[in-house]
Order: sequence, then structure tokens, then C-alpha cells
Amino acid sequence: MHVLILTASYGSGHNEAARSLAAGFAARGVGVTVVDHFRELAHPLFEPTTRRLYMALLKHVPAAWGAAYALGDWMSSESAFTFGMTRVGSSRLAALLDELRPDAVVSVHATPAVAMSALAADGRRLPPHTTVVTDFVAHSQWIARGIDRYCVAAEEVGHEFVARGIARERVRVTGVPIRAEFERTIDPAAARAALGLHRDFPVVLAMAGSHGSIGRLPEIVRALGRLPAPIQAVVVAGHDAAFAERLRRLVAGPSIRVLGYVDDVRTLMAAADVLVTKAGGMTLAEALAAEIPLLLYGSLPGQEHRNERFAARAGIALAARSPRDLGRLLERALAEPELLEHLRARMRHLRRPDATRRIVDEVVAGARQRA
Repeated sequence: MHVLILTASYGSGHNEAARSLAAGFAARGVGVTVVDHFRELAHPLFEPTTRRLYMALLKHVPAAWGAAYALGDWMSSESAFTFGMTRVGSSRLAALLDELRPDAVVSVHATPAVAMSALAADGRRLPPHTTVVTDFVAHSQWIARGIDRYCVAAEEVGHEFVARGIARERVRVTGVPIRAEFERTIDPAAARAALGLHRDFPVVLAMAGSHGSIGRLPEIVRALGRLPAPIQAVVVAGHDAAFAERLRRLVAGPSIRVLGYVDDVRTLMAAADVLVTKAGGMTLAEALAAEIPLLLYGSLPGQEHRNERFAARAGIALAARSPRDLGRLLERALAEPELLEHLRARMRHLRRPDATRRIVDEVVAGARQRA
């Protein structure tokens, strides 16, 4: 059996989901090809140009991205107002399908999912197609004809897809695919010892995705420095070394440690009492699996605001709207262990650390049924 995984390298969550699924399929003895739709199937200038635009919007005019996200949700993925986006990369995708002849296709980004749908509309016979939704929301641009199965993060998201006209039997509540290390339990004391953290003081972990400068980490560092009680904090700045150095200049003492990009997020989450972050889909999925209470701050307009709304309504996160809110909620979270335990208890009902295996099982079973 051979599976084609279609991703797109905007943010890190989609590619992280693709890597997790690829590892899951490989563990089952299934051959895997992972293709970045924008880099490998669209015009060579498409990916760098649109990536720069996307990152610039998020960094400098996030409200514009929020408006575009809302507009995209208002219209269908097949609307004429998408200006041909449904066809981006579709001709090369058709050639790739002819070359690889995969037994199944898995999309972890909306654009390749809709490109597959465009090929289905042309009358092409396609292999079983699963779309894995990497946020905790339903959005119109994920919904298209010819998709056999939607794998979603939570029951509430599944209800949204059904409400938008998707047959219930085509929606599977699997969770978001995350790395295998999130399936194992890590002792907090051992994690703190490995990181050189004191076992008797609370630990705050702060991050804002792999591109930490697209967030509000400087405000978080200032809030941590103003806390009256002694704490330890680890701040993950991401890939931008200059930004990490800027954060280090804001740190007043040794209790706050600033790191660059970190591979072993699982150990950091095990060591921490609370995670302060914006509401990226992958971050939420990993935090749920690790059962680390969330304080959400600096979420971007668009999918992150909707992820944050989901988390607040599900009772797995506190949400700060201002620097004053942030400081107040941090103090409260660290002073009230019962509040953090309440968040953890809610997380236990929603966590799906085995999401990758669930999705792999669904795809393999679907391909065998079609064969």
C-alpha cells in the first residue's frame, strides 16, 4: 500500500501533522510520499510570494488576515470569488497521481484538499481522499466535493461540519495528528531535573509557535518579570535568533530562561505548571495530550481566535485580552492549584494523544475497502 500526503508550509502545524502521519504510516509498513503542494505543485513563484505576503499580514496587519479568513468562511470553496485558488497546482497534482498511483490521499491543508476536489469535478477517478483538519474549527474552505472522510479534532468540530451539510458518516473525530512522544507519560520531576529546573518553584512555559516573533512574547516576558511570587519560566522564541536575543534583553534575572527553536517540546510541557501561548491548532493538540493547563494570549485573528474560543468554551484554557489581564490570570493560576487541576480534568476528556494512529487506521481501512 502507498499513501500520498499533501501539505503546505504555511506555519509549522500542517507540516508537523504531515510528518506525524508519515511516521505513523511507515510504522504500519505503508509506503508514504509527502508533497508540499505550494512548493512542488504550484508555480515556482507562488510559494515564496504568497508566504511572504501571509507572514507580513500576520506580523504587521493581522486584522487583514482575520478579515480574509472570515470572507473565506462566508463563501464556498468552489465560489468564483476564490479567483482560481481551487485550481492552484491541480494540473501537476493530476500528473503526480498518474505517476504514483497511490492507494489513498491524505490532505492536511485546505488548498490541496480543494485541488483534489477540482480534479473530482473534472470527472477523474481518484483514490480515497481523507482531509485532516488541523484546527479546532470548521471552515468553508476545507469543505469540498469528493472528500471521502474528514478527520477532525473534537466532537464539537464534527458537529460544525455536519451542520454545514457533511454527512455524519464521513466525519471522524480522531484528534489532530501529533508526534508519537506525546503518547507517553513523562514524570514532571524527572522533566524538571533534565532541564535543570528547581522542583519546588512553579514553572511557566511560554511560546508562540515556530515563528515566535509573530505573537506577543515580549509582553509575556514583561508580565513574568512582574509576578510577585518566585517562579521559573522557560520562553521558547522559535527560529528567529535576533528575536530570541531581544527577549533575553528584557529578562531581569536568572529565573526566566529564553530558548530558540526547541525539538523536545514534550519534556518542556511535562516540566511546566502552565503554558502561556497563542492558540495554534498544533499547540492546542499537544497541550491537550500533555495535560498542561493553558493561558491563551496574543492569538491571531482568524483560525487562532476561533481555536481560542473553542478552548475557552471547552473549559481547557484561560484567555487574557490585555497585559493587565495576563498578569492577573498568571497570578491567579499559580496561586490556585485547584484551578489548574480543573483545567487538567477537562483536558482529560478531550485529549487524543493517539490521533495519528486513529487516522492511519481510518485511511488504511478505507483504502482496503475500496480495493
